[in-house]
Amino acid sequence: MKLGDIATVKLVDGPVSMTRIDGQRAATITAKPTGDNTGAVSQDLTSKLDALKLPAGATAEIGGVTSDQDSAFKNLGLAMLAAIAIVFMLLVATFRSLVQPLILLVSIPFAATGAIGLLILTGTPMGVPAMIGMLMLIGIVVTNAIVLIDLINQYRRQGYATVDAVIEGGRHRLRPILMTALATIFALLPMALGVTGEGGFIAQPLAVVVIGGLITSTLLTLLLVPTLYTMLELRKERRAKKRALKREKKAEAPAQPEPAGV
Repeated sequence: MKLGDIATVKLVDGPVSMTRIDGQRAATITAKPTGDNTGAVSQDLTSKLDALKLPAGATAEIGGVTSDQDSAFKNLGLAMLAAIAIVFMLLVATFRSLVQPLILLVSIPFAATGAIGLLILTGTPMGVPAMIGMLMLIGIVVTNAIVLIDLINQYRRQGYATVDAVIEGGRHRLRPILMTALATIFALLPMALGVTGEGGFIAQPLAVVVIGGLITSTLLTLLLVPTLYTMLELRKERRAKKRALKREKKAEAPAQPEPAGV
């Protein structure tokens, strides 16, 4: 008996080899993005994959650089949270207060606002180098606020009123803070302008993030941080005065005569 008697034999195209992952047939399609913005490419590819109507039981997922970048984003996000927590604990130990470190940490979200804003203005992609720049900003922007608040506390220990101490501290720290920020910004300008050669795709986003964060955080350190400090300290002083007045009234109140015994 011949095979043609019991089956229909045809010559058709088929896969040269089969790849299996966990026992399931799998196919890998590779592609190289032509631009540096891999995040935008990944988003576009994800939206197109979602629009495809795959047959039942078939799934598709993006790997390679996209998977590595997502993992790096998660790790850097956790590193940023850990850095903020460590900085907060160090500030609490240094200033021996819970309120003043919170005032200092206000500059971090405003630094992030400036960093993201400058990324959008320059059209720079939000990649791993930009996230590393965000991590660097946490330590950089808090430094100026620490220097300012520490001097204000020194003036208050010398007997200055809260408002006078804030004014004197801001007046003496204005020039050093501005000079430090401007020196860092101008030092990073060549990286931000992309004149570093082949490493520009890494250096440029990092420099743009740091520059944008420094611009907004410096302005807000000189304006918002002293304002919040004054509001909270004046409120604390008013509460202390109220408690002192209550204690004085209790001390001055005449003692009630004891009832006479029968």
